[in-house]
Amino acid sequence: MTRLFLIRHGEAQAAWGGDDDDPGLSEAGRAQAAGAAEALASLAPAALVCSPMRRCRETAGAFERLAARESVIEPRVSEVPTPAGVADRRSWLQDNFPWQGGDPRDWATLDQGLKAWRDQMLGYVQSTAADTAIFSHFIAINVLVGAAMGRRETIVCKPGYASITELALEAGRLRLVRLGEEMVAGEVR
Repeated sequence: MTRLFLIRHGEAQAAWGGDDDDPGLSEAGRAQAAGAAEALASLAPAALVCSPMRRCRETAGAFERLAARESVIEPRVSEVPTPAGVADRRSWLQDNFPWQGGDPRDWATLDQGLKAWRDQMLGYVQSTAADTAIFSHFIAINVLVGAAMGRRETIVCKPGYASITELALEAGRLRLVRLGEEMVAGEVR
């Protein structure tokens, strides 16, 4: 059995898709990352994988300094891609990934590009061979938890900033071990 620890990045300075295409962590986000690093140390992941996005790299950096190791940067665990032509990313996210209520969306109803992104991430994660910490994003964590729970909705959990969700991987199948802390309120950044 392989253990997978999904760490959502800490609070970002700004919402992605706004004025900054790749925001880093806020002061609160840096404190959250330090707390996650301490918690992760006792879980002893053998490998570290990180989204290329700055807020994830900075969150991973807290653990990298503590463990004196580096993450492998992996685009397949990065942020959900926004289709070309979308002017209001926040509205598009809420319409397709309704984390603040509303009717749930099924992956089958989404754009083929989004389904391809999801399938690439699942294929990558399902081929993981060692206990791994994966520093990623709200929607990406929902993809993996949804697969572990056998759910088709785009949102199945609400991981809080720097929360740690644990999955088990057995014979290529994901299983939920425990959800991390849920976000209290706010927008997806």
